[in-house]
Amino acid sequence: MATRNAFYAQSGGVTAVINASACGVIQTARKHPDQIGKLYAGRNGIIGALKEELIDTSLESDEDIQALIHTPGGAFGSCRHKLKNFSENKREYERLIEVFRAHDIGYFFYNGGGDSQDTAYKVSQLADKMGYPITCIGVPKTVDNDLPFTDCCPGFGSVAKYIATSTLEASLDIRSMCDTSTKVFILEVMGRHAGWIAASGGLAGQGEGDPPHVILFPEVPFERERFLERVDFCVKEYGYCVVVASEGAQYEDGRFLADAGAKDAFGHTQLGGVAPALANMVRQALGHKYHWAVADYLQRSARHIASATDVEQAYSVGKVAVEMALAGKQALMPTIVREQSRPYRWHIGEAPLSEVANQEKKMPIHYITDDGYGITQDCRDYLEPLIHGESFPPFDDGLPRVAKLKNQLVEKKLKADFQF
Repeated sequence: MATRNAFYAQSGGVTAVINASACGVIQTARKHPDQIGKLYAGRNGIIGALKEELIDTSLESDEDIQALIHTPGGAFGSCRHKLKNFSENKREYERLIEVFRAHDIGYFFYNGGGDSQDTAYKVSQLADKMGYPITCIGVPKTVDNDLPFTDCCPGFGSVAKYIATSTLEASLDIRSMCDTSTKVFILEVMGRHAGWIAASGGLAGQGEGDPPHVILFPEVPFERERFLERVDFCVKEYGYCVVVASEGAQYEDGRFLADAGAKDAFGHTQLGGVAPALANMVRQALGHKYHWAVADYLQRSARHIASATDVEQAYSVGKVAVEMALAGKQALMPTIVREQSRPYRWHIGEAPLSEVANQEKKMPIHYITDDGYGITQDCRDYLEPLIHGESFPPFDDGLPRVAKLKNQLVEKKLKADFQF
């Protein structure tokens, strides 16, 4: 088999462990110089391919690539750019082929969520639709844990650990002060259509009356009066109430509580501020003193408290993605297959990109308690193994040590720049 170069890129919202997947891809590619020549990383995702902005990862030392394992963010830059269908924007695909041909790229690894797997699938069709041979493997990533066919998504376990920990710690704070101060605390977490992250806050409570007292899932229609009754009951019964609210909490008619009236680059509704919206309801209807917080980027960048299980899985899907490609497999995504929960055992499987693309895995109804405000034992059994283990980064002068890559671009070979 002739040696060809490879392209790797990161897409969508980054995670605490997406760079561990990058490490798995790069280190595995380096072990096969007879099949993969250079591995280029796209600067800012697929945009890097379209703009011919390719980072030469061979210029990075083995030590710096290893440091990616404990570095959050996206080391090569990410993007929210969704390729349209061939019939709608053939020009982008022609440009990809121009760039791939100019740099002899025969392998394509795209690291992202559902929309990104759609992009990976479309790129995999270049051979059939446009006659350019390329082996394409998607690499799963998403904090929302909403990719189908995989037991969990790399990136989610670390967010779950952060939210469960934050819920526990903040609850102790509120409980300490509730007699004369704050009665209600609301933590807003990510999760547009699936409540996996919100559910992870439920791990903080072990028994009756333990916080969080209310979890708001996108899967359960929000009822204002019932919510307020529950909050008031908890304040009277326990002295305080802790709420974990998914940003995707919505009314029965599908309206988001926090609809900001805008769309992002993938066409999703821009959400902004379910926590203050809920706090305002509490203030107006109940008058309780409150505090709220939005985990926002903190939850997905908290590598300092990452799940060791998540780190291992993130690295593994990157490693296996390269092995799949070298084995001649095409248009697949590595998946995590759970063998058992106690003790937790898993292995890597595979799923076709054609079936993964643009699909969302929501919370099973039996993971949510009958009142709609908590998690069941089944849910706890599913979630707990995913947050197990600590994978602390090394520290320098009290701060986490992170990779500092050169990210040097290769010289462009095409004369024309791509215009979006």
